[in-house]
Amino acid sequence: MRFRSPARDAVPRAVFDHPAYAPFQPHAAWLTGPWPAVDALNEGFDAPRHARSGASLRFVEQTPALLADGRHYEARIHDTGLIATRAANWHDLFNALMWMERFALKCAVNAAYVREAARGLPGPRTRPQCALTHFDEAGALVVLRDTSLLPAWDAHDWHALFWCGHWHADAQLVLFGHALLEHLLLPGAMPVAKCLVTIGDDTASAVQAVADAIAAGDALRDPAELRPLPLAGLAGWHPDNSHEHFVREAACFRPRRPDRVYPAPLRVM
Repeated sequence: MRFRSPARDAVPRAVFDHPAYAPFQPHAAWLTGPWPAVDALNEGFDAPRHARSGASLRFVEQTPALLADGRHYEARIHDTGLIATRAANWHDLFNALMWMERFALKCAVNAAYVREAARGLPGPRTRPQCALTHFDEAGALVVLRDTSLLPAWDAHDWHALFWCGHWHADAQLVLFGHALLEHLLLPGAMPVAKCLVTIGDDTASAVQAVADAIAAGDALRDPAELRPLPLAGLAGWHPDNSHEHFVREAACFRPRRPDRVYPAPLRVM
């Protein structure tokens, strides 16, 4: 069933106290006040150039006239810099916030998608296009200090990872998928992020390394690269996760398929 986000006046301001929205607090007025106009979004964006194509980027209202150019959404951004944005729409507002706060990753994903589409292979989407879409909509980057957390994560041993392990001290989450922010508008939501993983200490370096790998075609070649992470297991992300039984019983903590194998994390120096 297609997700329907709540009406703006049905979202209590307290929803935006959730940790997921913390990186976007400089734009809090757009979340809690009236819908921002496209001009307001562009004032906050300051018309940067696309890190991969060089196009001057700006948000434009999605209208029939705009769509009549016949371009794919991603190609329009890459080639002309125009980011089609629906008015009064949570999904597109969160996408705009990701362009502002996750710029390197957004440019890399966009460039990789356009390059893959240019191959002209049959079918609606290739495996790399599926991986790029999954990451763009529901992705996150996780920066681990070392590999000690990986055995529990790879086994989907959520109790060991969140309850017995040291996740909260040794892992840094960089939320990227704008659809995750949309789902979290509903109190008690339990979305699952699809993660790329790096090993290192510096988050900024990890973000740039992953962006470079995506743009070069060395990452996100297949959806199977992405590790699922039930965000409800993170401290402060769900009201029930202070109870041990929660990570054993909640529906989002799914077991690993027997044939599922995850790639090694990217090491960042």
